[in-house]
Amino acid sequence: MNPSPTKTKIVEVSAAVLQRPDGSFLLAQRPPDKIWAGYWEFPGGKIERGETAHEALVRELHEELGIAVETAYPWLTRVFAYPHATVRLSFFRVTEWGGELHSREGQAFAWQETANPPQPPFFKVGSDCAVSPILPANAPILRALELPTLYAISNAAELGAEAFISSLQARLDAGLRLVQLREKNLSRDALRELALRVVGLVHARGAKLILNGDVELAQEVGADGIQLTSRQLAELTERPPLEWCAASCHSAEELRRAEELGCDFALLSPVLPTKSHPGVSHLGWEKFAAIAAGSSIPIYALGGLARDDMQTAWEHGAHGIALLRQAW
Repeated sequence: MNPSPTKTKIVEVSAAVLQRPDGSFLLAQRPPDKIWAGYWEFPGGKIERGETAHEALVRELHEELGIAVETAYPWLTRVFAYPHATVRLSFFRVTEWGGELHSREGQAFAWQETANPPQPPFFKVGSDCAVSPILPANAPILRALELPTLYAISNAAELGAEAFISSLQARLDAGLRLVQLREKNLSRDALRELALRVVGLVHARGAKLILNGDVELAQEVGADGIQLTSRQLAELTERPPLEWCAASCHSAEELRRAEELGCDFALLSPVLPTKSHPGVSHLGWEKFAAIAAGSSIPIYALGGLARDDMQTAWEHGAHGIALLRQAW
């Protein structure tokens, strides 16, 4: 959760997560003449009167680093109360730019390498930083960057357990790094047995396993986190004690609740019509973008999507996409 604002005036700031194809990202050090001098942060600056967040991003990166932004995706918004001011940071992921990156304001900058380089098409960055100290407002962003852009949801019910395990092994070997085990038709004993097999495979390849709905079972089998159902999200009064906590959301109200509960990320669905729920109303990309705008936690788009929808999801504010049938 963000600290409670202590000032009535909020300073609007645009910030950039510059990412190279190898998964590394850029941090800049605040110069000696600025408050919090010596701290490392994502480059960016104040949004001027009459500017959009994107326009400010383009201007600031040109002024600070001498580059021209070519591709920038809206991502997260964080409000943070410093002793001197409350800031609202609009973060963009910048994946393409022109010009040679260099310091134009005397600040140092450094590319932070990932512990596990990504394998296309599963883009992943990590949060291990070689530089310190990190500006406090940026810490949640480093955690969010641990999440890959593809979230695969199990489909053993249709594939069969053995076929699913075989497909899971192949996808993990190809670079899949985030898996949700969601098998509503299995008994708890059968789910436990499958979960133990899956967690072994996932952890052997440095990936994460999120278990759907059952906090106690997630802890028992050693899963990395829990995917809360909409009902759990409404009923829980505190975040479950697991490393990662995600929420299944279908509205702006549920997304706000996920943020309040301290969830690390969310699924927002259904974006498009789905095979599993024919006739059920869907959000569409414009409504998805409207709900996602201003989110403080990463959002995966879910429902009726394919791998080719990744860029469309990014353009509408998603961290990535979640796939069920299409994942396998």
